Amino acid sequence: MKKFSFVAVAVMVAVVVLVASEAQMAEAATCNPTELSPCLSSMTSGSPPSAACCSKLKEQKPCLCGYLKNPNMKQYVNSPTARKVVSSCGVPYPQC
Repeated sequence: MKKFSFVAVAVMVAVVVLVASEAQMAEAATCNPTELSPCLSSMTSGSPPSAACCSKLKEQKPCLCGYLKNPNMKQYVNSPTARKVVSSCGVPYPQC
């Protein structure tokens, strides 16, 4: 009976590990710069960011280094206005 319990626990641990790795992969796949569209007006005009903008910035926080490394995105994410928006939303500017 102990052997059966050990096998059952091992299988359950393996399932948990697989589910956790799938969740991380799904989370990593959500980097999409168009998700930051609520921030566009703030990043271009310098107006205070909306709640929707800050929410999206917080969701996209793990993606910011990738955006900074992308030559097409860097000019927008690295601008002084964008830095101000990120700071206003309480999101630490990434140190990549």
